[in-house]
Amino acid sequence: MLRVLVMNGPNLNLLGTRETGVYGTTRLDDIEGMCVAKAAELGVDVTFYQSNHEGSLIDRLHEAMGSCDGVVMNPGAYTHYSYAIRDAIAAIGLPVVEVHLSDITAREDFRKISVTGPVCIGQVAGLGPGSYLTGLEVLVTHLRKED
Repeated sequence: MLRVLVMNGPNLNLLGTRETGVYGTTRLDDIEGMCVAKAAELGVDVTFYQSNHEGSLIDRLHEAMGSCDGVVMNPGAYTHYSYAIRDAIAAIGLPVVEVHLSDITAREDFRKISVTGPVCIGQVAGLGPGSYLTGLEVLVTHLRKED
């Protein structure tokens, strides 16, 4: 069975109460529940990780080597400036799909640039919690084509 890691960066633990006009009222544990249901539908195993700390996210990406087949990741604000997370994604040799609840291209200028996106196999943004579900589908389709 394919193993997928769903990762979330800073402040995503506050979903449901944080800037609801931008991110909605769905909580992170609700999104995880949706991902579990989608993973079951797709026939894959899914695990979750969230941290507000850049180094912890990098460590978890490193740990994914050998234990996961791919990653769905919302790097949060690190999307726009963390070359360290970008380098970790490039280094692990696993396919990663970047996801965002909001459409980052329609937001503030600094949010329009993703430094992590170019080393990912794709980006899904602007679908709210559906970005995670579509991201899972994109990743699983990619992984099954590799087999």
